[in-house]
Amino acid sequence: MTEETDLWDREERFWSEGADAARHMTAKGAVFVFPYPAGILQADALWQAPEVAQRWRSVVMSDRVVRMQGDVALLAYQVSAEREGTPIHEALCSSVYVRDEDSWLRMSHQQTPLS
Repeated sequence: MTEETDLWDREERFWSEGADAARHMTAKGAVFVFPYPAGILQADALWQAPEVAQRWRSVVMSDRVVRMQGDVALLAYQVSAEREGTPIHEALCSSVYVRDEDSWLRMSHQQTPLS
């Protein structure tokens, strides 16, 4: 598996797996930025927010872009995600990963909804 493939696999798992799995793939001190009302989330608030804790049953990522510089990787993409009882969520997203020894950890994530 290439590094880019591994990073995209991790990104998809953040959307589709439970919060415990996401927590293990997230760097300490990570910051996520969601639209109002969630806003800027960090520390324990990150794992209690429904935007992070609830998983999506289907996720489609398009317009994927990867930029890597040493031990830092930036992923940017458009997402269309669906979960039961809510409208389809469409957004532009970016995530920053840092390499921690042999693993990539998500340090930052941001979403801008498409309206």
